[in-house]
Amino acid sequence: MASETIREAQFWKKLDGDVECSLCHQQCRIRPGKRGICGVRENQNEKLMTLVYGSLIAANSDPIEKKPFFHFLPGSLAYSIATVGCNFRCLHCQNADISQLPRETGQIPGEFISPESIVAEANALGCRSIAYTYTEPTIFFEYAFDVAALAHEAGLKNVFVSNGYIGEEAAQKIIPLLDGINIDLKGDDQFYRKVCGAKLEPVEHNIDLFSKSGVWVEVTTLLIPGYNDSDAVLQNLAEFLAGVNPDIPWHVTAFYPTYKMKDVPRTGIESLRRGLKAGRKAGLKYVYAGNISGESENTLCPACKEEQIERMGYRIMRNSVINGHCSKCGSALAGVWS
Repeated sequence: MASETIREAQFWKKLDGDVECSLCHQQCRIRPGKRGICGVRENQNEKLMTLVYGSLIAANSDPIEKKPFFHFLPGSLAYSIATVGCNFRCLHCQNADISQLPRETGQIPGEFISPESIVAEANALGCRSIAYTYTEPTIFFEYAFDVAALAHEAGLKNVFVSNGYIGEEAAQKIIPLLDGINIDLKGDDQFYRKVCGAKLEPVEHNIDLFSKSGVWVEVTTLLIPGYNDSDAVLQNLAEFLAGVNPDIPWHVTAFYPTYKMKDVPRTGIESLRRGLKAGRKAGLKYVYAGNISGESENTLCPACKEEQIERMGYRIMRNSVINGHCSKCGSALAGVWS
């Protein structure tokens, strides 16, 4: 590890030689020389250090729809960055090769890239936002915050793609710099404990917090057959979201066998359609199916049902939205359009 990537972390306190990290809701108590659940925050001589400041493992220009964001600058590019590490240990993680690497091997690969360089590259590639994604952005918070501050100064927007487990203090600090967040709402509490090593309540709290704080929120639920795709679970998730804000777009997406769930079958179209039905029944205005092309991926006006954005995968085929309003009836469409 390069010395420039190791810096004192934020959001911690001393506890008799140990340190307690409050960056996320795992609230790790970390003994000397040990690391937290994320694998990238370490107790060094009674100080909590982040081991991944600027240590990028991935940097790409992506369509914003890939995150997925469907109501946030449609058709634009997002410069996507990540370090290794994660504060969850999801058995179905699609990026386990980088998210679980520090926890499983102790290794922290990556190349130091300064915040200034990230913003310059995003601008050079014509991106309109920077997405903190692939792994959990909370675990590289210090770096993400510095990049986000420079991005805002440069007129770029910032979006997190997150598991929603960020701690209260960190959430309040990033909110003024954050324009959008897509949070995974993975299942019921039993699912979180069994599959992710976490709890449901903090995620629900943060969906509500970010929504009420004026950050644009979209939510994704990956439907895993036999784990979180029952009618009861889908109904509860949909009703929770509708209770927070019926304008929140909900992406119910198809699971493909991966990591430690390679023996679980991929999601069938019927599961997705039950998710779509649950969302609409609960009163959500924008419900989408993901990972199966051609199935409920277009944006309709909730008032007149006229198709406003036509998509094919991550591509925008047609966008009729005019200044955030339906081109047919003039009703406002929720989202960030400019």
